[in-house]
Amino acid sequence: VQLQASGGGLVQAGESLTLSCAASGFPLDYYTIGWFRQAPGKEREGVSCIASDDRSAHYIDAVKGRFTISRDEDNNTVYLQMNNLKPEDTGVYYCATRPQKCRDAFIGPGDTFSNWGRGTLVTVSS
Repeated sequence: VQLQASGGGLVQAGESLTLSCAASGFPLDYYTIGWFRQAPGKEREGVSCIASDDRSAHYIDAVKGRFTISRDEDNNTVYLQMNNLKPEDTGVYYCATRPQKCRDAFIGPGDTFSNWGRGTLVTVSS
């Protein structure tokens, strides 16, 4: 069971990136998937979550209207489309799983999530 986040990079403010969370060893569609980020010197925080049952998507206020989370079950991958990036979006982005619904569990450091994989660095310059 392993998750791998990818797609990060260095972009300028206002640009876009799409992050991928790929799974090996298990089907992602059985799980709620959360995206989290950790900026230098700060605690990890939740960004977005997509539920396993109704596929509902959830976001923190800071990214609503700019980020979109989605699933690709054929490729066993969850994506995070990030538009209009801001310098405060800079950080290492991680994905993780949870058997239960999103609810508010993804807000905060994600202590109820597991299967954390290696993150991908997103740097947004001003």
